[in-house]
Amino acid sequence: MEHSYLHFFWVTNVSSCIWFFGCFDIWFSGGEISSQVGINYGQLGDNLPSPEKSVKLIQSIGAKRVTIYDANPDILNALRGTDLQVSIMVPNQHLTNISTNRKLADSWIQSNVLPFYPKVKIRYLLVGNEVISSSPKEIWYSIVPAMRKIKNALNTHRLNKIKVGTSMAMDVLESSFPPSNGTFRSDIADPIVKPMLQFLSRTKSFYFLDVYPYFPWSTDSNNINLDYAFFVSRTIKYTDPVSNLTYSNLFDQMVDSVIFAMEKLGYPDVRIWIAETGWPNAGDIDQIGANIYNAATYNRNVIKKLTAKPPVGTPARPGRVLPSFIFALYNENQKPGPGTERHFGLLYPNGSNVYGIDLSGKTPDSAYEPLPKPTNNEPYKGKVWCVAARGVNASELGSALSYACSQGNKTCDPIQPGKECFKPDSLVWHASYAFSSYWSQFKKTGATCYFNGLATPTAKDPSFGRCKFPSVTL
Repeated sequence: MEHSYLHFFWVTNVSSCIWFFGCFDIWFSGGEISSQVGINYGQLGDNLPSPEKSVKLIQSIGAKRVTIYDANPDILNALRGTDLQVSIMVPNQHLTNISTNRKLADSWIQSNVLPFYPKVKIRYLLVGNEVISSSPKEIWYSIVPAMRKIKNALNTHRLNKIKVGTSMAMDVLESSFPPSNGTFRSDIADPIVKPMLQFLSRTKSFYFLDVYPYFPWSTDSNNINLDYAFFVSRTIKYTDPVSNLTYSNLFDQMVDSVIFAMEKLGYPDVRIWIAETGWPNAGDIDQIGANIYNAATYNRNVIKKLTAKPPVGTPARPGRVLPSFIFALYNENQKPGPGTERHFGLLYPNGSNVYGIDLSGKTPDSAYEPLPKPTNNEPYKGKVWCVAARGVNASELGSALSYACSQGNKTCDPIQPGKECFKPDSLVWHASYAFSSYWSQFKKTGATCYFNGLATPTAKDPSFGRCKFPSVTL
């Protein structure tokens, strides 16, 4: 999982209220680090270009930095001799062992850093990705000890310039509105976040966080103005009643809430890095605003903000550089979850642009081709069915069918022999019925139309004759 999204908040205009379940960071003195924007290079696809071609594509879109979510040797070899600054990652599953074993930390550095450094410009090493959001609780307490072990191993090999951190999602906050009320969750503030901030402060590293205005907006689009999420609102402002800081966009509110949360723990000056931000270019039928027009608009505008000279910063830290990465390089077809998860790419897997983009921020909008008009900026209203996706593996589809039918509530009775929806030798048909039946019954308890990528939602009724497929009404 490269980022977690079920952290949301809503924001409205001056006369309304705002709340959000998220956070993100920022700040920086312009002299210490450049405002050049990087790209997140995810690998969860079975149709992606080779590392060598990917590196050329990364350079072609103006990226100056790249994050990978492991230490893939093929990618690191492809990065040899380039000017790209590189961020690598210790996968979450290794944290527990590394946190208690100095030799294991040293071995990880010897295997994943020394063979490539300095020809590969490894500058940042993240110890885990959104561990609080995506891993069992017992792993949480390994984050800081693992960071210390990794940093000590780097120092042993005189790799002192590589900064060590970990990425956090927006659900690390307990309260976030107004931004001045930003507070870390009580279960992690003292045992995990405070020692982490102490480590980051002592080592002059960054607090890496992921900022996704799309998710709070899509959660409450009636109260959040889309222009406010796009950095283009001229009339909608929000003034924090405690700090008296005035906000003109959602991104800044999210970022500043973390800054205030860090201040409350006694670390007002820890530098912040936007580890991920972006907007989906497509999604499921029930996912509002996931389209090419919106993705291009958000990413182009956030890049303008991040690369502005002089730096803009945020209301809580004006004039500071916000080092950052845009998510993501490709649409990744093997990412789990709703459709948006597989559609954050700036590029299609064949290497072509989803829309014109320049991470350097130098290309004016007028130079790009016109964007297709958005058609889903309003919530879809109507019935939706869940059917088998095209071209999926038959054995996997059979297993998913068995799972859906095993959940009780007579989910699959109509596709039994002699019943109204039975079609002999039609696995796809039976699976589609089972998926629709399962989803219609269990959506309220969190079920999705996904089934490990084997299913997809549709507004086209697959029913026929006396066979009526169950549906979900949005």
